[in-house]
Amino acid sequence: MAGRSQVPSNNSAIIAMIADEDTVTGFLLAGVGNVDLRRKTNYLIVDSKTTVKAIEETFKEFTSKEDIAIVLISQYVANMIRFLVDSYNKPVPAILEIPSKDHPYDPTHDSVLSRVKYLFSSDSSSSDRR
Repeated sequence: MAGRSQVPSNNSAIIAMIADEDTVTGFLLAGVGNVDLRRKTNYLIVDSKTTVKAIEETFKEFTSKEDIAIVLISQYVANMIRFLVDSYNKPVPAILEIPSKDHPYDPTHDSVLSRVKYLFSSDSSSSDRR
């Protein structure tokens, strides 16, 4: 054991959310909420008054912070900034699109699911050549 190097871990990784009020409230009640020393929260509540620019800025902020491990984003919100979500390609923080109460989940718009389908379709075509 003495010769093994320890894998660095971040024990303070948090989950960030960009969603409607009901979804964010549910996750906050589950204990996902966080407020840092500068009084910045780890969530954005999206309503009819929230601008697309504010959503874009929050997404960019959450995906650039080192203490965030997962960004949960309602799929209908992700559709508003689809170009940003689809162009994001880093493994951490992971982007997960979730359904909301008022907007059903559509798997055809999920960027993670479409990437997985692409990977499996290219794997199956390469295995057919053998």
